[in-house]
Amino acid sequence: MTVATRAPSVDAWVQSFTEANNQDPEIRAHGKYFTCSYLLDMEAHTFVVRVVSGTIAQISVDPGPIEVPYQFAIRASAHTWSEFGKPVPAPMYHGIWAATFQRDMKLEGDVLVLMQNLRCLTRQIELLRSTGAPV
Repeated sequence: MTVATRAPSVDAWVQSFTEANNQDPEIRAHGKYFTCSYLLDMEAHTFVVRVVSGTIAQISVDPGPIEVPYQFAIRASAHTWSEFGKPVPAPMYHGIWAATFQRDMKLEGDVLVLMQNLRCLTRQIELLRSTGAPV
Protein backbone atom coordinates (compact mmCIF):
# COMPACT_ATOMS: atom_id res chain seq x y z
CA MET A 1 0.00 0.00 0.00
CA THR A 2 1.34 3.42 -0.90
CA VAL A 3 0.66 6.53 1.08
CA ALA A 4 -0.27 9.59 -0.92
CA THR A 5 1.63 12.67 0.11
CA ARG A 6 0.23 16.10 -0.37
CA ALA A 7 2.41 19.04 -1.23
CA PRO A 8 2.24 21.94 1.20
CA SER A 9 0.48 25.09 0.01
CA VAL A 10 2.79 27.70 -1.45
CA ASP A 11 2.30 30.13 1.45
CA ALA A 12 2.82 27.39 4.05
CA TRP A 13 5.94 26.21 2.24
CA VAL A 14 7.43 29.72 2.04
CA GLN A 15 6.92 30.14 5.77
CA SER A 16 8.22 26.69 6.76
CA PHE A 17 11.22 26.85 4.41
CA THR A 18 12.15 30.31 5.70
CA GLU A 19 11.86 29.19 9.32
CA ALA A 20 13.77 25.95 8.70
CA ASN A 21 16.60 27.87 7.02
CA ASN A 22 16.79 30.68 9.53
CA GLN A 23 16.87 28.25 12.48
CA ASP A 24 19.22 25.70 10.90
CA PRO A 25 22.42 25.39 12.97
CA GLU A 26 24.56 24.39 9.96
CA ILE A 27 23.51 27.37 7.85
CA ARG A 28 23.89 29.67 10.84
CA ALA A 29 27.43 28.36 11.37
CA HIS A 30 28.53 28.52 7.71
CA GLY A 31 26.29 31.25 6.28
CA LYS A 32 28.08 34.45 7.24
CA TYR A 33 28.96 35.12 3.59
CA PHE A 34 25.95 33.32 2.05
CA THR A 35 24.41 36.33 0.34
CA CYS A 36 22.75 35.97 -3.04
CA SER A 37 19.42 35.65 -4.83
CA TYR A 38 18.52 32.60 -6.83
CA LEU A 39 15.52 31.19 -8.65
CA LEU A 40 13.98 27.80 -7.96
CA ASP A 41 11.88 26.80 -10.97
CA MET A 42 9.57 24.00 -9.87
CA GLU A 43 7.49 23.96 -13.06
CA ALA A 44 4.15 24.89 -11.44
CA HIS A 45 5.70 27.74 -9.44
CA THR A 46 8.90 29.73 -9.42
CA PHE A 47 10.51 31.22 -6.34
CA VAL A 48 13.26 33.80 -6.03
CA VAL A 49 15.02 33.22 -2.72
CA ARG A 50 16.95 36.23 -1.41
CA VAL A 51 19.52 35.28 1.21
CA VAL A 52 21.50 37.79 3.28
CA SER A 53 24.28 36.47 5.52
CA GLY A 54 22.66 33.04 5.61
CA THR A 55 19.19 34.33 6.52
CA ILE A 56 16.32 34.19 4.05
CA ALA A 57 15.26 37.81 3.74
CA GLN A 58 12.51 37.22 1.20
CA ILE A 59 10.99 34.58 -1.05
CA SER A 60 9.16 35.99 -4.07
CA VAL A 61 6.51 33.66 -5.45
CA ASP A 62 5.92 33.50 -9.21
CA PRO A 63 7.59 36.82 -10.04
CA GLY A 64 7.51 38.15 -13.57
CA PRO A 65 10.58 37.64 -15.75
CA ILE A 66 12.21 40.96 -14.80
CA GLU A 67 10.48 41.80 -11.51
CA VAL A 68 12.98 40.26 -9.09
CA PRO A 69 16.67 39.91 -9.98
CA TYR A 70 18.61 36.73 -9.25
CA GLN A 71 22.11 35.48 -9.96
CA PHE A 72 21.44 31.87 -10.89
CA ALA A 73 18.56 29.48 -11.42
CA ILE A 74 17.93 25.85 -10.54
CA ARG A 75 15.25 24.42 -12.83
CA ALA A 76 13.61 21.00 -12.74
CA SER A 77 10.27 19.32 -13.24
CA ALA A 78 7.68 19.18 -10.47
CA HIS A 79 8.39 15.44 -10.24
CA THR A 80 12.08 16.01 -9.57
CA TRP A 81 11.35 18.60 -6.87
CA SER A 82 8.75 16.37 -5.23
CA GLU A 83 11.37 13.59 -5.10
CA PHE A 84 13.82 16.03 -3.46
CA GLY A 85 11.10 16.75 -0.87
CA LYS A 86 10.83 13.16 0.33
CA PRO A 87 12.37 12.35 3.73
CA VAL A 88 14.61 9.76 2.05
CA PRO A 89 15.04 10.70 -1.61
CA ALA A 90 15.55 8.05 -4.25
CA PRO A 91 18.98 7.72 -5.88
CA MET A 92 19.82 10.64 -8.15
CA TYR A 93 17.31 12.90 -6.34
CA HIS A 94 19.51 13.39 -3.30
CA GLY A 95 21.56 16.33 -4.56
CA ILE A 96 21.70 18.94 -7.29
CA TRP A 97 24.73 17.42 -9.02
CA ALA A 98 23.22 13.95 -9.24
CA ALA A 99 19.93 15.38 -10.50
CA THR A 100 21.76 17.56 -13.02
CA PHE A 101 23.75 14.66 -14.46
CA GLN A 102 21.08 11.94 -14.25
CA ARG A 103 17.70 13.70 -14.16
CA ASP A 104 16.13 16.82 -15.65
CA MET A 105 17.68 19.47 -13.37
CA LYS A 106 19.44 22.42 -15.00
CA LEU A 107 21.73 25.04 -13.48
CA GLU A 108 21.74 28.41 -15.24
CA GLY A 109 23.16 31.88 -14.73
CA ASP A 110 26.17 32.89 -12.67
CA VAL A 111 27.31 29.44 -11.59
CA LEU A 112 30.32 31.03 -9.86
CA VAL A 113 27.94 32.50 -7.25
CA LEU A 114 26.34 29.08 -6.86
CA MET A 115 29.75 27.49 -6.33
CA GLN A 116 30.80 30.17 -3.83
CA ASN A 117 27.71 29.35 -1.76
CA LEU A 118 27.54 25.63 -2.52
CA ARG A 119 27.68 24.24 1.03
CA CYS A 120 24.87 26.46 2.32
CA LEU A 121 22.84 26.05 -0.86
CA THR A 122 23.19 22.27 -0.63
CA ARG A 123 21.97 22.43 2.96
CA GLN A 124 18.99 24.54 1.88
CA ILE A 125 18.01 21.94 -0.71
CA GLU A 126 18.35 19.25 1.99
CA LEU A 127 15.82 21.21 4.07
CA LEU A 128 13.19 20.24 1.49
CA ARG A 129 13.28 16.81 3.14
CA SER A 130 11.64 18.34 6.23
CA THR A 131 9.51 21.07 4.60
CA GLY A 132 8.50 19.18 1.48
CA ALA A 133 8.31 20.84 -1.92
CA PRO A 134 5.27 22.92 -2.93
CA VAL A 135 4.61 20.90 -6.09
